[in-house]
Amino acid sequence: MSDELISENQRLRIYLNELLEQARRNQQILRHQHALDLEVIGAGSFRELVSSIFQTLPVSSRLDVVTLLLIDPAYDIRRILADLQIPLRDFPHLLFAQDESEFGELCGRLDRPLLELYTEQRHGFLFPEPIPMPKSVALMPLRRQGRLIGCLNLGSFDPTRFSPDMATDFIEHRGSIVAICLENVLNHERLKHIGLTDPLTGVNNRRYVERRLLEEIGRTRRQGYALSCMYIDIDHFKQINDRVGHQAGDEVLREVAARIKAELRMTDALGRFGGEEFVVMLIDADCKDAASVAERIRQSVAEPALELGSGEKLEVTVSIGVAMLNETDGIEPVDAIARRFIARADRALYRAKKEGRNRVVAAD
Repeated sequence: MSDELISENQRLRIYLNELLEQARRNQQILRHQHALDLEVIGAGSFRELVSSIFQTLPVSSRLDVVTLLLIDPAYDIRRILADLQIPLRDFPHLLFAQDESEFGELCGRLDRPLLELYTEQRHGFLFPEPIPMPKSVALMPLRRQGRLIGCLNLGSFDPTRFSPDMATDFIEHRGSIVAICLENVLNHERLKHIGLTDPLTGVNNRRYVERRLLEEIGRTRRQGYALSCMYIDIDHFKQINDRVGHQAGDEVLREVAARIKAELRMTDALGRFGGEEFVVMLIDADCKDAASVAERIRQSVAEPALELGSGEKLEVTVSIGVAMLNETDGIEPVDAIARRFIARADRALYRAKKEGRNRVVAAD
């Protein structure tokens, strides 16, 4: 056999070995991708889904950075996540936009995946600091029923990883799966949220507040932060119903709930406890802070007067009892502590009523 044939045979063997190695790598990648698809499809909650996106996807696809931007025009998603105690700080790569106009130069171009070199002007809002800046990106639009609901953004430190001439079939497939699963888990979270929401006022219901209170007392035991409670009652509500009717009374409940909520932080919890009573939990707030917030709420409800749908203006006031949790004995059951905590705020409310209403009284 000539030297030329021997050399050619060696080159072919090297080439075949490279093909075999590439085939093994591709098979491994497909296994990882299939496992990721199953994990994403099997996610039963928003937390599980985004955890798969931010933890499993970068490993299975050998990516350096992944972000997910969701379009949330009315803060609906963020409000539900806050009410369900899914803190956004747990997901620093989860971003939100009010509408598609915030995509800047990319607005109107996300009808299909975009693969290109990273530029700060074009892609900076999808990878904001302190998220590492990639060199090349693949933007995966998430669409449902012809509507853009978000964008999954894949980044690599390799500038040649994503380029416009690459096929996007696989990325489109992945985007379809993520979009369907995202819509599914958000609808699931909405259903959970509905079960914990008062249908008249739109704020949380008693069941939510009682459950959340047990959780927050448990956290105060572990972390030692302050927890305060406000018990709020609309003054002379029966007289309001008798004077303007129950339909107008419902308007009053909705407006009072809205004014209370406007004075609270996203981390606080407001719930309608029944009838004309509301309970608020103030996280990481001592009694002095709670009394200050309560006074703002009292003033906000009292002024300006509430305007009913009929055009009639109605002066409405509230009485508020404030208490701070000062019992975190690790031996006593949490539910017993919770009952006593609410009872102290209720007694303070009773004093506020007895002392003339339209006032804030703090528990001893």
